[in-house]
Order: sequence, then C-alpha cells, then structure tokens
Amino acid sequence: MKSLKEKNKLRQFSWKSISFKWTLLTALSITILFLSFGFVTYQISIRNVYEQEEKDFNRTMKEINSRLSRSEDPLTLHSTVSYLKEASSRYVGDVYYDRSSLEASLMNLNSFISELSQPELNVKIYGVDQRLVFETRGLYLPFDDSEQGKITIQTHNNITGLIALEPIKSNETGKVIGYAQGFLELNSFISVRDKMFKTLVVLEIVGVIISIIVGVLLSTYFTAPLRKMANSLNSINEAYKTEVRMPVPKSNDEISDLARAFNDMLERMQLFIQQQQQFVEDVSHELRTPVAVIEGHINLLNRWGKDDPEVLEESLQASLQEIVRMKSLVQEMLDLSRAEQSEFHYEDKVSSVVDVLKTTVGNFSMLYPDFHFNLDIDLAKSAQIKIYRNHLEQLLIILMDNAVKYSGERKEVLVSASSSYRTVDILVQDFGEGVSEEDLARIFSRFYRVDKARARHTGGNGLGLSIAAQLVNNYNGHISVKSVLNHGSSFKVSLPLVIEEPEEIAKIIKRT
Repeated sequence: MKSLKEKNKLRQFSWKSISFKWTLLTALSITILFLSFGFVTYQISIRNVYEQEEKDFNRTMKEINSRLSRSEDPLTLHSTVSYLKEASSRYVGDVYYDRSSLEASLMNLNSFISELSQPELNVKIYGVDQRLVFETRGLYLPFDDSEQGKITIQTHNNITGLIALEPIKSNETGKVIGYAQGFLELNSFISVRDKMFKTLVVLEIVGVIISIIVGVLLSTYFTAPLRKMANSLNSINEAYKTEVRMPVPKSNDEISDLARAFNDMLERMQLFIQQQQQFVEDVSHELRTPVAVIEGHINLLNRWGKDDPEVLEESLQASLQEIVRMKSLVQEMLDLSRAEQSEFHYEDKVSSVVDVLKTTVGNFSMLYPDFHFNLDIDLAKSAQIKIYRNHLEQLLIILMDNAVKYSGERKEVLVSASSSYRTVDILVQDFGEGVSEEDLARIFSRFYRVDKARARHTGGNGLGLSIAAQLVNNYNGHISVKSVLNHGSSFKVSLPLVIEEPEEIAKIIKRT
C-alpha cells in the first residue's frame, strides 16, 4: 500500500491536482484575455485604417465634384481637364485641346491631379449622356446609376476596392452636367489586414505558451507551502507526542492563516489527548488505594470476619467510607475535566461579581454558623467580570471551603473584592494553619496535599485548588497565594473586568 507521501507526489502531476487545475485555469484565462484584447485591437485597428481610406476617398470625390461643378455647360474632355487642373481657373470655351496639347497640359497639372494619378485610384468622368469623357486609368468599371451618392466595396477584375458614383451639378444652373466615378483599390489595406491577422495568430500562440509557463510557475510557487505542510503532516504520526508543527509562510496570506489554524488545531488536539491521558492516569492512581482497601475488607469478611460482628461492623464502615471518598474523587475529577473544557464553551460569558459574592458568602454563613465571614466589597453594584457565573461560584466555594477547613481555632474568613486597571481582585483569607514555602510551589498541583494525614481526615483529594487554577487560567485570569505558617493563607484571584462602552455608561448615569 502506497504511503501518503508517495500519493502526494503522484497527485502533484495528475489532472486532479491543484497545480494542474491552476495551470489550466491560468492558461485558459490568459488565453481568453489575450485573445479578446487582440481581437478588439485588431478590429479597432482595421476599422481605423478602413475609415481613413474611406475618408480620403470621400474627400477626393468631393474635391472632384467641387472643381467640376463650376462649369455651366455639360462636361467635355477639355473642360474637365481645365477645371481639374486649377481650383480657381475658368474654362475658355473656344480653346481646343488636341492630343499633343492635352499631354503637354497634363504635364503641368497641379498636386491634385497628381493625387488622381496614384496607381490605387481610378477616376472616370462621364458626360450627361453617360459617355466617358475622362479617366485616369483604363480599368473597366460598370456605370450603375442606382448606386449614386453611395460608397460601397466591390470587386472588379479580381480587384477589391471602394467605388462611388456621384452626379455633378453646375453651381450656376443647378443642372446635372456630368458624373464622377471613383474606384480606390484596397490592396494595401488588405495587405495590412492580413499581416495584422498573421501577427495576431503568432502572438496568440506565443501568449498561450507564455500563459502555460506562467501558470506552471505560479502554481508551483503558491502550492509549495501546501506541499511543505503535507510533508510536515506526514512526519507527524502521533501529534500528541511531538512538537512538530506545520511551517508558517512569511507571506502573511491565506496560506499562512491556514498553517496557523492547523497548528492551533494540533495544539488543542495535543492538549485534549494529554488531558485525557492525565485524567485516566490520575483516576487509576487515586482509585487504586480505596479499591485495595475495600478489597481487603471484603476478603477479610469472606474468610472469617463475617462471623465476628465487631469485625463486620468495622469493615462495612471502612468500605462505605472509601466508597464515599471514591464518589467525591470521581466528582472532583469530572469537575476538573469540565474546568479544562470551559475555555471553549463559556469564553463569552460574564457575571455580576457583587451578586455572586453576596450569595456565596451568605450560603457559607448558613452552613457554618460558628464562623464569622467578613465581606468587604469596593466595587460598583453593576461591575461584571468575564467568567461564567457557575464557574465563579465554584471558584469561590473551593477557596472558602479550604479557608473553613484550615482555619484552626480562629473561625474567621475575610472575603474582599476591589477593582484595579481592567481587572477585579478577589481575596479570600483565613487565619489558620498556613502553608510552608516549600509546599506553596506545588499547592495548585493535582492531588497534592500539604498534610496527607489531615487531608484524609478533612476529606480532601487535592483537586480543589487545581480546579480553581484551571478555571482562572481559562478565563485569562491569575491566581496567587501568600501564606505564613500558623498565621493563615491568603488567595488572590484576578479576573478581567468588563469595560462598558461610553454609551452604556451614559445610560447608567442617566438612570441613576
């Protein structure tokens, strides 16, 4: 069976891989974009060239019409040459042009006539009887009076060009004195168009190749962190036993966010598994003694103790006591497990600290009437802290229960609350046995008892302060202890204060 690492290598080059899809989509996108841009550019360029050709041809035809329309009589060869020759000359009717004089005159034509003589342009002038009187080239063009006043594209003698036929009206009489026909070959335009199209095709092929190369490079660059993550995951066979984490890219993008989220998930998974293992180890360790005690008494009864009422009574009482202690231990272990999970279930909960303090202290006053509980609150009644109410009550019960158990002869417990910068400080102080400096370092450890003999007498399992510390840490708080032997202990808990917005403060002031 192939390993995950080998599968990842094969998948990198398969059609289902991100690299292949990325390359395909990048190439396709660039190709479509380049093709669209090239097509639009091609169409605009060709259109501009065509419009310029049409504009020049239209201007030439209008100039011909403007020059010839100065004649009052129907156009002839001689009058046509004269009016085309000079824009401001007047035709002298009794002048006769023979072929030799006409050729000599054509040698002196102005620049406009030179323009008419360009090889791409063919101009024909017809008389009123539609007979040809003048032409610049001998190209056959049909005389179609139905197309008068229009510029169209036609092909004659395998030559494609613009053709136009316009009537010429005298400026003096307003009568038609002839017709002007023009044909502009589009060979240069077609040549430019074909070259542009070939260039576009070549550029498109080059663009496709470049887009594929760019797609491969981009997919390789952007998927490289993902491959590194996959390789790191392959090396993590047992995540809860290793500190290996996914590499976080320095790009600070979505991939780095993914890596951080996955590392956070690994840390949480590791924490959960460690907590589970710790729970199993602690329970098995702590239950071993009471189970052994109960088993010993039952064996004693089974052998001969059941016939001795005194031994029977003693064994039953001892077994019941151990069972009660086991129930207490299991309950505390469950409380500790819940405390460890509270960070993820109650992180947005808040509590009114004044109400909880008064309620808890009041309950202890009823449970222990021989104790004096001194409550000192230096907080606003509306003050709230970031902790679930049940957990705050549980925390206070643990601290006050410890204070009662270890108070000694002076049955007095001091509970105070005050605010500092963004926190609320809760102090629970007793005046009992105290704790040595050596024991203070481990007082919040699981199952740690300062005096194991006395702890068994008071019924403690060494989990209460561990639960308290876990609850405080889950809500980003801090717990500390100060103690002096034979003078008492003081536990201080600091929890985040809920900072009210200015609008809420204004509402409170307005109500008061």
